Amino acid sequence: MPNDCISYQKSGYFTPLMNDYLDQNPKLQSLYNRFPKLENFESQIAEKQSNFNHNNRANLVSALQKQYAGIDISPITHQNIEALKVNNTYTVTTGHQLNLFSGPLYFLYKIISTINLTSELKVKYPEYNFVPIYWMATEDHDLEEINYFNFKGKKFRWNAASSGPVGRLSTDGLDDFFEIFEQELGHSSNAESLKKLFTASYLQHKNLSDATRYLANHLFGSHGLVIIDADDAQLKQNFIPYIKEELLHQIAYKKVIETNEKLKEYTIQVNPREINLFYIENKLRERIVFENNTFRVNNTKIEFTEEEILHLLEIHPEKFSPNVIMRPLYQEVILPNLCYIGGGGEIAYWLELKSFFDAVNVTFPMLLVRNSVLLATEKQIKKMDKLDLKWSDLFLKQKDLINKKTKILSEIDIDLSMLKKQLQSQFAILHDMTTKTDASFSGAVKAQEIKQLKGLENLEKRLLKAQKIKLKDTLDRIIELQNELFPNHGLQERQANFSEFYLECGDELIPMLMENLKPLEQYFNNIKL
Repeated sequence: MPNDCISYQKSGYFTPLMNDYLDQNPKLQSLYNRFPKLENFESQIAEKQSNFNHNNRANLVSALQKQYAGIDISPITHQNIEALKVNNTYTVTTGHQLNLFSGPLYFLYKIISTINLTSELKVKYPEYNFVPIYWMATEDHDLEEINYFNFKGKKFRWNAASSGPVGRLSTDGLDDFFEIFEQELGHSSNAESLKKLFTASYLQHKNLSDATRYLANHLFGSHGLVIIDADDAQLKQNFIPYIKEELLHQIAYKKVIETNEKLKEYTIQVNPREINLFYIENKLRERIVFENNTFRVNNTKIEFTEEEILHLLEIHPEKFSPNVIMRPLYQEVILPNLCYIGGGGEIAYWLELKSFFDAVNVTFPMLLVRNSVLLATEKQIKKMDKLDLKWSDLFLKQKDLINKKTKILSEIDIDLSMLKKQLQSQFAILHDMTTKTDASFSGAVKAQEIKQLKGLENLEKRLLKAQKIKLKDTLDRIIELQNELFPNHGLQERQANFSEFYLECGDELIPMLMENLKPLEQYFNNIKL
């Protein structure tokens, strides 16, 4: 790990479950297949080779060709799609919601991690082809999660309404949204490029799925990224047997409940339903439930007998949509996939699924935590140097950072621990005396010791407070810098949109990230713009 970088485990931004996973804690080893190390991919390839239904490849390529019809794609993306027909081609996949204008920065980091890993794999295993996949979450229906992005501390929200799959949502009305956003961009050449990109993505495509595909293809098509929309009748043909199993036998519920018992000391990311499928139409996505020997679509009057729902599945598999528990299985059934790359929350719910995959005889992919990045301008880094701050300092909670810097900058010793030790030594003599006199004296000594130690602690707090007042100007500059780099006291990558940094770097932004992100290394990348 480079000097002054901070590991994910020490950053303070990862859960105990993710820290234990990254540390390869033995108690979690039954919950994943292989840890993502370059040398482990050889066995993963061999397992996927023998366990994947290679007959699905032709259907996959045919569906992708239809989805890319009319889109200007790079030669390398075209080559990657064609390569998926061949049995020695494998994928590395990341998935993401259809956030407006890509949403938070980590959208970029997920995809770059995926592309860079396929490059590393090709060097290590040149006899195979490796294709980076972006799986669009087109079947999600929670528009409130994706209808906004943040730019320079302001939230830009699209006031649309939808109750069906978000990928099918019309982009009508986004021209009004764009008029407001473009006013904030200014008139630099980079700003004009962003305006053109937003217009071409969202104002010239009919739905959110097409718009997001255009955007991702524009940003990453030259690196061979293949974008897949799984809300596709042709692709779901290959998933029919697993949907049928879920309807009739509910294996996912039983297996995930058993696994969650092993994870009870952690926060459980998702809980399974008895049936982990939705019924979808253009303006409807509702859970399928089984009650009184009838399959019903929740919150509707739609219902089926077992025979009727199985018939519907055969002729219209596109009406069945996997939830968060079944979606990973769908992905691994239709893709020759080796590894899934996601954030900590995603990896946490994948860890609930291995026993389910084993039960249905589908190879469980390797799970890799995506790259995380902190971007800083040259001006911000000069401020860091002037304030004698390290990157690791800036990851501290603000209160801890200010206390630490106050103690370092103070001309006097704020730590009164030496006085506390001296006081305890003096009281040790008195405690010794209590063994030789009346027991009532012992209580008085203990009470006095507690009182005086408490008094020293209060004085220490008062002294720290006094020094903070004296050092206010310097500490305010530290707070201001940390607030710039960690907006709302959170990770920059979860708050800011890429457009904010594109204004600074233009077309150099993505190549710079591509060069710096190492997907198999587990530390924050601190990058100067």
